[in-house]
Amino acid sequence: MCLVLDNERSVGELAEKTGMRMPTVSQQLALLRAQGLVTTRREGTTIYYQLASEPVRDIMSVLYKNFCADAELPGPKQLETLDAD
Repeated sequence: MCLVLDNERSVGELAEKTGMRMPTVSQQLALLRAQGLVTTRREGTTIYYQLASEPVRDIMSVLYKNFCADAELPGPKQLETLDAD
């Protein structure tokens, strides 16, 4: 979600930046959308995702500053390790 903190992004962009497969990213975004954390905008065949509201953005800003700002995004192997825990 840190990747959509300031900009809307497509599934392809998010997959590229995280090193995850597009179907995996799509599934995760569907869960976030179902919970009201992100919204979508369609442009042709591309769907762009962004944070759903200012309160969500505020919370993500705090989380970003504490956990993401100085770190690189985890790659696929690191994400698999996180999922296994």
